[in-house]
Amino acid sequence: MNSERQSDAVDAILEQWRRERPDLDLGPMGTIGRIKRCAALVQRKLDAVFAAFGMSSWEFDVLATLRRSGAPYCLAPTSLFSTLMITSGTMTHRLKGLETRGLVQRLPNRDDARSVLVQLTPVGLALIERAVEAHVENKRNILAAIEPADLAALDARLSGLLAVLEPPGA
Repeated sequence: MNSERQSDAVDAILEQWRRERPDLDLGPMGTIGRIKRCAALVQRKLDAVFAAFGMSSWEFDVLATLRRSGAPYCLAPTSLFSTLMITSGTMTHRLKGLETRGLVQRLPNRDDARSVLVQLTPVGLALIERAVEAHVENKRNILAAIEPADLAALDARLSGLLAVLEPPGA
């Protein structure tokens, strides 16, 4: 990354605030604003690849979570919704849609007759295998303009921010 940075959309917002409220320290607003703007712009690029596979971001997340859990690609719904940081009601609704599309199936839990497990179907596994390859390549393309050393420094700093924001073991 260049030491002289170009002006961005957040600079315009900060300038307005400086004009209206010169008494405020706007440094944190700039940093958080840039993180949020980057996240929104990256999400658009990610969503475009998911759409190419007939999926939304949340569908990719569910299928990818099951896939990375390892064979037999099966988890309890509670593991899924806690990993994905959504409510159980939202998870139930989402699983119903994925099940209707034949991407996951619900199976009885042999260890707990009161619960079920969610497993990728062969169709769901084939879809996520193709989609995750395109997803990784998309991320590589998004970050391609950043020098490797700068990217490593950014990653380390974002990891430090996550350590502040997330409680230990979360």
